[in-house]
Amino acid sequence: MLRLIVGCVPFFFPLWFCYIALNFLFSKQDFYNWPDESFEEMDSTLAVQQYIQQNIRADCSNIDKILEPPEGQDEGVWKYEHLRQFCLELNGLAVKLQSECHPDTCTQMTATEQWIFLCAAHKTPKECPAIDYTRHTLDGAACLLNSNKYFPSRVSIKESSVAKLGSVCRRIYRIFSHAYFHHRQIFDEYENETFLCHRFTKFVMKYNLMSKDNLIVPILEEEVQNSVSGESEA
Repeated sequence: MLRLIVGCVPFFFPLWFCYIALNFLFSKQDFYNWPDESFEEMDSTLAVQQYIQQNIRADCSNIDKILEPPEGQDEGVWKYEHLRQFCLELNGLAVKLQSECHPDTCTQMTATEQWIFLCAAHKTPKECPAIDYTRHTLDGAACLLNSNKYFPSRVSIKESSVAKLGSVCRRIYRIFSHAYFHHRQIFDEYENETFLCHRFTKFVMKYNLMSKDNLIVPILEEEVQNSVSGESEA
């Protein structure tokens, strides 16, 4: 039942609101406390979502395992379900950002000085306070990914619809980049808990959904440096 709630809430409310409401109603331990199943045992239309969430729950740091599709899994559906999951989890970061990312202090959606992003939620794209940009982007992504026009099925997806996933990736990635460059403590705390930016970065690289030039959060570089440093100390 809880898995169905997670799968359906974007139809009715903004995801950030649902994230707060669900965390209020259920403890984290209870919310994810369903028994493990093999992918072959998952026989609902939400099987791919269930499988992804099960692997995240088992070990969110095991990114290669989380991103490895079951044998024979349709790639378009696999990418689509992962992107839904990223949007769901990004709402947790958005909620935490609200404590210090205010319209009067973060008046634009920026990353480094070279990057200022325009919000596509308006008739004509324009500058938006960072926290509003974050909400608009996640709400827009939820509307698209739950669109009966483009994604009427959770079992098969047309190539023309799969092609839209790249633009969603580029837009939601800006939430990571703003948090990293302007709210580093919040970013680090959430990343240490979820490995979400690590996973997202590896995901878009694996499926060529974003240009490497646009991946400005140096998260994989830091991972390599830490690994080399650990080997040197050994």
